[in-house]
Amino acid sequence: MSETECNNADWYQQGMREALQGYPKSRLQDHREACAKAGIVPNDTQYMAGYDNGIRQFCTPENAVRWGRAGKSYQNSCPADMDAAFRDRYQAAKAVYDAETRVNNLRNQQSDKQRKLDQTTDENTRKQLRQDLESLDRQLRDARYDLDRADRRLMSGK
Repeated sequence: MSETECNNADWYQQGMREALQGYPKSRLQDHREACAKAGIVPNDTQYMAGYDNGIRQFCTPENAVRWGRAGKSYQNSCPADMDAAFRDRYQAAKAVYDAETRVNNLRNQQSDKQRKLDQTTDENTRKQLRQDLESLDRQLRDARYDLDRADRRLMSGK
């Protein structure tokens, strides 16, 4: 935080906002250090009140799915009584995100290889590109299977 931000901070709102973004409580220490340079001490009580309110809103199974499907990282910020449910849904959703990313990457590689094959006249290069495309086909089939499995796990709630 800058000196101006430290001076003008609504510490309750700061805590709430950061909790809703999934930051851990330790973020307050970062603010203490940044604001100490400006001679300002954060209001820990207000910050933690906002944080505690926000983290309860953040750590829902529904938000875990949104968070994981967006590919965001989980920073172990949920309280112990909410962590297991959040983590389970997050991991299932993140597995779908990761599988989708892999499928998309393989599709891109496939398109690149196909484009090169279309533009190449050298028979040895064409042979190698066709082999590469066959390999990518197998990898893509496996990746789609993984995506389907991850999606079923997410939808089943397990």
